[in-house]
Amino acid sequence: MAVRLSLKVAFWATMISLPAGILIAYALARKEFYGKQLLNGLVHLPLILPPVVTGYVLLVVFGRRGMIGGFLEETFGLVLAFKWTGAVLAGAIMAFPLMVRAIRLSFEAVDPKLEEAAGTLGANPLLVFFTVTLPLAWPGVLAGAILAFAKAMGEFGATITFVSNIPGQTQTLPSAIYAFLQIPGAETSAIRLVVLSVIVAMAALFGSEYLAHRARRKTMGR
Repeated sequence: MAVRLSLKVAFWATMISLPAGILIAYALARKEFYGKQLLNGLVHLPLILPPVVTGYVLLVVFGRRGMIGGFLEETFGLVLAFKWTGAVLAGAIMAFPLMVRAIRLSFEAVDPKLEEAAGTLGANPLLVFFTVTLPLAWPGVLAGAILAFAKAMGEFGATITFVSNIPGQTQTLPSAIYAFLQIPGAETSAIRLVVLSVIVAMAALFGSEYLAHRARRKTMGR
């Protein structure tokens, strides 16, 4: 149950954050604007803050008594705190910096001259992005998505603070490992989940490195 829930949470966390990740990564890689460094700092803030702090902020803002959380519940009937949907939000926020960084590096590797050439042929900036920039950077985008998926699946601190550890409802893979470690004689079950976590993490790292390597070769024309 915990493994299935973790896969579900990680999938939706990745899918929901991917469009914003692409947009922000492109802006950081290609645009100059006021507040760029502030935006970059905010994107990477979850990597610096203790996960428990991030979870507490989510609880204050998106809890049932929070300004946004209360609005979502009253308007759409959407409850995030102590629900699996809240685990999706926590996972997406904690994984977002890794996603943006991988995608940004991929965009920066694309030769701007190729974009300029498309522009001189009459393509507008939006068309250039979708027909030149994004296809060339696509392996890096996939690498960022894979890293985000693995990070969301392994997120613990912010998740347990925001949605607790309710078996069958919010108990993800890391939370299940923590629960087993609190039970005498349940070390074997914990070890099984630990091994699974290591396999997923290593697969994500190797996959992201392979895709990043492909992106570099593609943009260099090799």
